Amino acid sequence: MTLAFQHVAIIGAGAMGRGIAQIAAQTGSRVWIFDTQPEAIQKARDSVFDQWDKMQEKGRLSPEMVAGHKSRLLVASSMQDLAQCDLVIEAIVERLDIKRNLFSELEDVVKAECVLVTNTSSLSVTAIAAGLKRPGQFAGYHFFNPVPLMKVVEVIAGIRTVPGVCDQLTDYAKQMGHTPVQAQDTPGFIVNHAGRGYGTEALRIVNEGVADFATIDRILKDQVGFKLGPFELFDLTALDVSHPVMESIYNQYYQEPRYRPSVITAQRLAGGIFGKKVGEGFYKYVDGKAQIPAEPTVTQVHDMPPVWVSPRASRRLELLQLLKDLGAQIETGASPSPTALTIVAPLGFDITTVAVVERLDPARTVGIDLLFEDAATKRRVLATNPATRRDMRDAAHALFARDGKAVSVIRDSGGFVTQRVVGNIVNVASDMCQQNVCSPQDLDTAVTLGLGYPVGPLALGDKLDPANVLEVLFNLQTVYGDTRYRPSPWLRRRGAIGLSLMHTEA
Repeated sequence: MTLAFQHVAIIGAGAMGRGIAQIAAQTGSRVWIFDTQPEAIQKARDSVFDQWDKMQEKGRLSPEMVAGHKSRLLVASSMQDLAQCDLVIEAIVERLDIKRNLFSELEDVVKAECVLVTNTSSLSVTAIAAGLKRPGQFAGYHFFNPVPLMKVVEVIAGIRTVPGVCDQLTDYAKQMGHTPVQAQDTPGFIVNHAGRGYGTEALRIVNEGVADFATIDRILKDQVGFKLGPFELFDLTALDVSHPVMESIYNQYYQEPRYRPSVITAQRLAGGIFGKKVGEGFYKYVDGKAQIPAEPTVTQVHDMPPVWVSPRASRRLELLQLLKDLGAQIETGASPSPTALTIVAPLGFDITTVAVVERLDPARTVGIDLLFEDAATKRRVLATNPATRRDMRDAAHALFARDGKAVSVIRDSGGFVTQRVVGNIVNVASDMCQQNVCSPQDLDTAVTLGLGYPVGPLALGDKLDPANVLEVLFNLQTVYGDTRYRPSPWLRRRGAIGLSLMHTEA
């Protein structure tokens, strides 16, 4: 195999730099680690050596392979040691001025054909390259921590990057065992951009008093299949990292409402409540374990009222069968009797709006989220409205929990929790395709590998039917009057004519 780059330098001896150095040396390249702090370089080298030794102990690497890897990982005592490198990867602090100064110095050291790349996650590749003599030889090469395990790398062309440079970087990523995805130089690139719909919408839901952190995390894990809820994820990444990224992308897009940050994370950041690494975030941590509050108990209801289902309910036949299986006494009249528990299942609308529009008694009206078919979820989500009586709330909770399935009861919200978050995820991804940030295929690949979503955003939209996602968004915009929920033209057009969100124009 002919390597895309034989001699590689990594500038920055932190966790990211160490990880990139490890996989580059494993590929067969000679790799130099350089940092302005000499002791950090040796520490980084020792850390990578230790990783290889552990892999040998587990039988994942032979002694000969480990010896070969170690012989290719070298220490650079000065920037001059990088003169013969084919590729230099920068992984230092996220400061535009510092990165610019570094690459300006590097250009005077390395050969003219050397490719210079930045591992920035939030800064403009074009802006970093602006003062260089050879901006065509410069690109973005964004890895994710921990590098050996996170098998995706974003390859980003600046405005003046020569196309062949990205082709070389793409080939090298494959040689390192990673999956390359190509992106335009836009704020957040693919993964950090696509991730805007998850945490920011969850924060808005909390801010409205719809549900608490733990409930929202449970809902999104059990209904959609996310490995971590948004607040668990915030605690893991830490707000001193994630909040500045939210603000950066929001401001770089000139206050686009879809990316609007939250005062909740701003306040917690100011108060030093960053997350797991400081022992407290959205959850408190004892010995590294989150202290998650117990779920509310299901109230015992001895006299269950009859149940009437709105004729406009989504998945109405499925809902009626579910109620029958749960042993409910189902009313079939054109309107509910004076004692009936009234069940609605809207897409995007809140329960209050549905009760008013359908002329239902709000005191007896409860909503259920059926964006996903019930059989495909591990949790049911019910929503009350401000007038819902306690006995009707308890009856609905007890009824839908009869078969042992988890049930969360939240306050009124347009689109419950899942519809709001999923609708925003699909919409942001669709608009990224509309902006030509990347291909639909690269977007879904990057998000599944980089964020660990159970399925890519566009594939998720297709699974739910783009027309349903559109209905959620249109109705959310009606309820909240916020342009945050306006559907992307990509989603609106494909949903209107029944095309897959993965479909690109001829």
